[in-house]
Amino acid sequence: MNLMSNINAHERKIMIVDDEPNIALAIQVILSGQGYNTATASNAQECLEALQSFRPHLLLLDVMMPGMDGFSLAKSIRGTTGLQDCPIIFITAKGTSSDKMEGYDAGAEAYIVKPFDNDVLLQKVEDALAII
Repeated sequence: MNLMSNINAHERKIMIVDDEPNIALAIQVILSGQGYNTATASNAQECLEALQSFRPHLLLLDVMMPGMDGFSLAKSIRGTTGLQDCPIIFITAKGTSSDKMEGYDAGAEAYIVKPFDNDVLLQKVEDALAII
C-alpha cells in the first residue's frame, strides 16, 4: 500500500535547497500552489540544520552551492537516520551525462536540468512521492 495515498498534499513536506533565492522562491510558489508544505534553505549547512526539525517527504537539491555541493549533501542525507530513504530530486544547471550519473550515484530519484518546465517539475515530484 502506498503510504502517501493516506497523506494529503498539504501534509507532504518538501525541502528546497538552492543558493539562488529567486529559483528557490519560484519552486516554492509552484509547489505551495499545489498544496505542498515547503521549507527552503540556501546552502547545505542551512539544510542540515533545518532537517533537525523539518522532516521532509522529499528533498529538491541544487548541485552548485557554496561550501558543500548538492551531491555531497545528498550523500550526507543518505547517512542520516530517518532520512536515508527520503527521495531526492536534483534541480541544477549541470546537465552533462556525467553530472546526471553523479546525481544518480549520490542517490537521486530524478534529475532536472535548469531551466525547467513547471509541469515536468510537478510530475517528477508526484512520481518521487509515489515511491515512498
